[in-house]
Amino acid sequence: MAVAAQASGTRVRGRSRGSTRAGRRAIGRGWVIATYVALVVFVLWTVIPFFWMILASIKTNKEIYDDFTLLPKTVYFGHYVSLLGGKFGIWLRNSAEVSIAATALSITLGALGAYAITRLRFAGRRVIALGLVFTYLVPQALLFIPLFQVVAGVGLSDTVGALILVYPTLTLPFCTWLLMSYFKSIPVELEEAALIDGCNRLGVLWRIVLPLSTPALVVVCLFSFTQDWNEFLYALVITNSVSTRTVTVGLTQMLGEDVFYWGQMMAGALITALPPVLMYTLAQRLVIKGLIVGGVKG
Repeated sequence: MAVAAQASGTRVRGRSRGSTRAGRRAIGRGWVIATYVALVVFVLWTVIPFFWMILASIKTNKEIYDDFTLLPKTVYFGHYVSLLGGKFGIWLRNSAEVSIAATALSITLGALGAYAITRLRFAGRRVIALGLVFTYLVPQALLFIPLFQVVAGVGLSDTVGALILVYPTLTLPFCTWLLMSYFKSIPVELEEAALIDGCNRLGVLWRIVLPLSTPALVVVCLFSFTQDWNEFLYALVITNSVSTRTVTVGLTQMLGEDVFYWGQMMAGALITALPPVLMYTLAQRLVIKGLIVGGVKG
């Protein structure tokens, strides 16, 4: 009897364990299915606007306004030709110049500031570090009026140079803070060895710290360029003439009182979205390569 009871108890425990495992597998499958469904929804939510922009940009005006069709009957590149041959080319060039110059300025000043706060010992170092964070948290809507007064006071209103000087106020705090965090992970012994060999502080920053900080520099470059490229409020307030507008402000000029140039607007929006998308696509490999090189050198 005891043997039979023990055998029956073993079967019950085996069944309960089997049912528990089956329940866990069912829950696991449910989470996997829900995850894939959510991913599909997010992908469609992201891809459909780009797909719509592409289709609208290669349709004729008649297909957009009168004979609406989902797919264009003929591929029409007239919107792109009229855009690049007109004022849009000037706005695109201004955005490129401002974004590249402001990004270079932010990276240069951010690297110098981050290295000074991380490695040098001076009074008020923590206050400056905290001030960077608080500066980054200040809303942009509170700063555009004082910044415009400063720009107008020095006679730089309605110029591209004013945007180059103003845009680092958006990106420099984040760039400095991110580089500070990465510089702290670099061993101090490498810098001390370079100083013993006769290298000065700038040489240590240029030859030791920056090459090991390639992943952080790539992230900072991407963030700064994207922020400057997509900026709208400062460019709207500071610039006024056609020759100094950026592409984000220029796109709004395609809206008339009762006429919407949807073909040119979609073509312009697609061209404007391409540089950040291409940079982020290429930067994935650059970040991985930078991490590997930094790990080997470290």
